[in-house]
Amino acid sequence: MRWPTSAGVPTGSSNADYQAGWGETNRRPLETRVAAGEEPGIIAYLDGRPAAWVSVAPRTAFDHLNRSRNFAAIDAVPVWAVNCFVVARQFRRQGLMPLLAKAAADFALAKGAPGVEAYPIDPSERSGAGDLYVGTTKAFETAGYVEVARPLPRRPIIRLMAK
Repeated sequence: MRWPTSAGVPTGSSNADYQAGWGETNRRPLETRVAAGEEPGIIAYLDGRPAAWVSVAPRTAFDHLNRSRNFAAIDAVPVWAVNCFVVARQFRRQGLMPLLAKAAADFALAKGAPGVEAYPIDPSERSGAGDLYVGTTKAFETAGYVEVARPLPRRPIIRLMAK
């Protein structure tokens, strides 16, 4: 299974490094982070098999977000970010994305995050499966997140804050 995620790209990497690291190239840095005790995401298992993964970490850990004009920090709240989902083909369309979005928030809040932020897509008839790795607005809304900004027509910024 391929794991397209910026979680494997070290902070401080350029966008070119991020793009070059897409897929298998991210595996080694991600494995190194996990071996060092970091927890860069959550894996969902079904029947003992890995079915899906979500990337969640402090927003500051994602250099491409720190440099983004469209997804620049909207305030000084040190939120965590959910920025990537991977669902194995055989487990798609089974409702895993909202469950993972909620699990990511629960995980971050349990680690002391004041809130969790995501940058999903509002899918349209033009959306391809490759667009969905950031998650869908509906999946996050189902998990309790609310829209706080909309920098692009199809790309809101949504949050779930600690109570």
